[in-house]
Amino acid sequence: MSLESEIDLPGGAVLPGALPEALRAELVAFRRDLHMHPELGNQEFRTTAAIKERLQRVGLRPRVLSSGTGVICDIGTDEEAGTDAAMLALRADIDALPIPDMKAGCAYRSTVPDRAHACGHDVHTTVVLGAGLVLAELHRQGLLPRPVRLIFQPAEEVLPGGAADVIADGALEGVGRILAVHCDPRVDAGKIGLRQGPITSACDRLEIALEGPGGHTARPHLTTDLVTAAARVVTDVPALVGRRVDSRSGLAVTWGRVESGHAPNVIPQHAELSGTVRCLDLETWRQAPDIVVAAIDEVANLHRAKSEINYVRGVPPVVNEAGATELLRDAMIARRGTEAVEGTEQSLGGEDFSWYLERVPGAMARLGVRTPGERVVRDLHQGDFDVDEHAITVGVELFTAAALLDALR
Repeated sequence: MSLESEIDLPGGAVLPGALPEALRAELVAFRRDLHMHPELGNQEFRTTAAIKERLQRVGLRPRVLSSGTGVICDIGTDEEAGTDAAMLALRADIDALPIPDMKAGCAYRSTVPDRAHACGHDVHTTVVLGAGLVLAELHRQGLLPRPVRLIFQPAEEVLPGGAADVIADGALEGVGRILAVHCDPRVDAGKIGLRQGPITSACDRLEIALEGPGGHTARPHLTTDLVTAAARVVTDVPALVGRRVDSRSGLAVTWGRVESGHAPNVIPQHAELSGTVRCLDLETWRQAPDIVVAAIDEVANLHRAKSEINYVRGVPPVVNEAGATELLRDAMIARRGTEAVEGTEQSLGGEDFSWYLERVPGAMARLGVRTPGERVVRDLHQGDFDVDEHAITVGVELFTAAALLDALR
């Protein structure tokens, strides 16, 4: 593998400036293969095997996680590394979503019914794989100043996220800093979005069952009107919650499912609601279960409905550490100049990368995947989502630069 260079580093190491064309084409093909064969969380066996095989081909020793999916692979930890410095970790998530691929006329659309890589995890995986292949070659040439760990994590889309299991499997042992990217269809390919501090929100799941005696719609005064009770929970709980915390915390309850009844003249005995609780602020997130559950109980009791609440803890906000954020900024500037870095707002989406940052400092960048000049935004978690594959090259070069610059800090 021939690596072009742009910037000389102390000790004779070079900062790779461009991917060899053959590797660039291979990575695009690898991403498309993953895109055609999406696998849900904790079921990513084919994806895991593909990652493992490609890493082994360059002499690395990847380890499949004890759960059977996901991979950890160290580069430069042999005796040649000669350093006790903590490793830099690069993390990718490898699972897909349970939604159909709606891209018409796309040669690499999903071949699996009701499964799609509609959040860009195939890109994340390919970026970390590509960075690993480049860094392995640098290590072979004696140009990798510090060991790097690749983490291919399963089940990011499954609350509370697969990150906790990966951490329990020893993924952060010996790691001093961790980096990640997430596709952003609002940012042009060739650029990244950065933000110091919170860059995502906390996200929990809420499941509610309401019970009452039910009865005839002609005599609602003799029943617990569960349809009305459910409707009031839907409208009143978000309003109550919004008045019990500082509005700047962004605590919000949003419903995704409401289900009750089967006949127009029968008041049902059972209703179900489910949704999400999102929050911009870490401290408010810690208080959120008590606040939300109390609001639900108040509204349900007002309508004489019995409530059973399952509040499922999800993930805290991803909070980018200052030093790691600057490392990503410096790496991108070294590659493509200051114009390739733009600020980004805090997203209300949740990401289990936050669990790693509870243990070690790190940061996540928004990887631009929109074709420059394109007016249609294909949002995440939608069946027509796709990316400008130039983003793969950008992500690989960002991570390899970060790995080399990290050794200077």
